[in-house]
Amino acid sequence: MIAVIIVTALVALVQVSAARSGTPSPVTTTVSSGALMFEEIVSAAGAYIGGAASAIAALPSLQSANAQLRSRTIELEQENARLHELVAAYQQETAIAPRVAEYPRAVEARVIGYPPEGAVQSVTIDKGTRSGIGRDDGVLAAEGVVGRVVEAGPFTSKVALITDFTSTIPAIVQRGRYWGVAKGNQTSVRLDYVSQDAPLRIGDRVVTGEARSFHSGALIGTIEKIERSDSNLYQTAVVKPAVDFSRLDRLVVVPK
Repeated sequence: MIAVIIVTALVALVQVSAARSGTPSPVTTTVSSGALMFEEIVSAAGAYIGGAASAIAALPSLQSANAQLRSRTIELEQENARLHELVAAYQQETAIAPRVAEYPRAVEARVIGYPPEGAVQSVTIDKGTRSGIGRDDGVLAAEGVVGRVVEAGPFTSKVALITDFTSTIPAIVQRGRYWGVAKGNQTSVRLDYVSQDAPLRIGDRVVTGEARSFHSGALIGTIEKIERSDSNLYQTAVVKPAVDFSRLDRLVVVPK
């Protein structure tokens, strides 16, 4: 009781002194500051609680919107892939069109299979005898010679690539018109029986000669290596095929 009376008296004395001097009372200032701070804390807490409550209330709609955005993203990715495929197909059709126009009876086909074993250099196409395709028909891509038909079923056919060991094509070195025989060598083509007098050069273009499967002038590839024969009668050249066989898609089959 005495302590409370003493503190009360001191506070009253301070207040009276401040009032006489015309300055703010320290007690009043302290109380006012505390009240203001308490009010700000209460206001901030109310705003935080209100925001949290609003966020919780909006959570279902946000989840729904997020799900819709994910679904739309997937749809756009699928549409983008489809458009890319359409562009690629159009480019393939445009590239092969001159080949189709070059041969009136040509049959356009697509590659639908590669053999599982790497030793056999062949592909399967989606056209057969029902489309007028027969054995030994020549097969071309936009870039040049692919090979010839070795098996023809009603709806599909097997094409031996020019790199296959069974492939043999009469060929001509375009510069100089030197004859030879293009034979498959697994990853490349060997041009055999070229006259030893023929001045072959790296980069010379090798084309088909007029024969059973091809008309003359279809590009086989370019010479990348020249080998001399021990017989002194002929020379051999290694030819890099004009066609990238790992990217075959649309082809043209030329009936013999």
